[in-house]
Amino acid sequence: MKTVLKWLGGYFRHIDWILVLICLCISAFDIYLLNTLHDIGYVKQDDIMTQLFACIIGVGAALVIGMIDYKRMAKYWFVYAPLAVILQLLLFSPLGMKRDDDLAWLDLGVVTIQPSEILKLAFILSLAWHIAKLGEKMNSLPHFLLLCVHFLIPFGLIMVQGDAGSALVFLFIFICMMFAGGMSWRYIIAGLVSVPAVGFVAWNFVMGEHHRKRFQLIWDEELQLSERLGAYLQQYNAKVAMGSGQLTGLGTHSEAFYTYVPEGYNDFIFAYLGMVFGFIGCMAVVIALAVMCLKILSDASLAIDPLGKLICVGVFSMFTFHCVINIAMVLSVGPVVGIPLPFLSAGGTSLVMSYASLGPVLSVVSHREKKKHMFYEEKE
Repeated sequence: MKTVLKWLGGYFRHIDWILVLICLCISAFDIYLLNTLHDIGYVKQDDIMTQLFACIIGVGAALVIGMIDYKRMAKYWFVYAPLAVILQLLLFSPLGMKRDDDLAWLDLGVVTIQPSEILKLAFILSLAWHIAKLGEKMNSLPHFLLLCVHFLIPFGLIMVQGDAGSALVFLFIFICMMFAGGMSWRYIIAGLVSVPAVGFVAWNFVMGEHHRKRFQLIWDEELQLSERLGAYLQQYNAKVAMGSGQLTGLGTHSEAFYTYVPEGYNDFIFAYLGMVFGFIGCMAVVIALAVMCLKILSDASLAIDPLGKLICVGVFSMFTFHCVINIAMVLSVGPVVGIPLPFLSAGGTSLVMSYASLGPVLSVVSHREKKKHMFYEEKE
């Protein structure tokens, strides 16, 4: 028992408590927001309890994963990565649930999960291991193509299921991790040169009409007017809600009319935040999310090896993309792609996996020095 307590004491002394506390504060604020939404009859009590339990499970997962040496965690990618892919493939079985045009949820009877959230973490760890093992050889054409195949497998699965938003998350993670791993400038330049051609093909032959409309709604005012009760309803109502909050907000117990925003407790919770707490409340949350992302990036810069740096960069890029794109679509400067706001949008799988994704970062921080851990004892 003394040995276990010593292990735990050593671990908790070296954990990145600033990062953990920032995320816990954001989650606590989220529970408060959901309670105010419950008071006006917008969400059920079950939704709040799901978010609370997901937070508890997620924090526990983050702390336990943080105890495991990240080198061994990444090394055994062949165990969890195929399982994550199998869960993704189960979406095409009778267990898969389709919402709108997106086949994203897996009905396991007692609970529904979103496999793409699990696949994101598996992808980050496996790609970090792949790049770190290759080192400078990653820029040789055969190895570079294999890295591209590594990315295209989950990316292709997500695109086939119809979740373009999550597919873009994988793309951004891949680009950031490849850049952090030392990708040659010739590949970067080639990628930039090919962007117009790829964009043309994607727009005309890959994207559906509803996908193109989401982009057109950003700049086409006539389309916005014609779709105000259709495809533009979410973003239009979100702008009305946020505008009504002005500088300090209407308050959570205001008698003012609540503007109905579809998915206002989930992907569009930032609109409700702007209505009740105004510009000041929105900026406070943006600052908190920015500090969280920058803290992860800071941990990457202090990692003792390339693998640790790549893991932190992968988690940083995932959270950063989620934050930027979610807020952009709420403000009508980006398309609606169904990406949640980390630690704020309601969703059990998303919240659990957001915290679980902090686990490898905590492991990188706590394993900067040679010391004993519960699941691994480093030899001198």
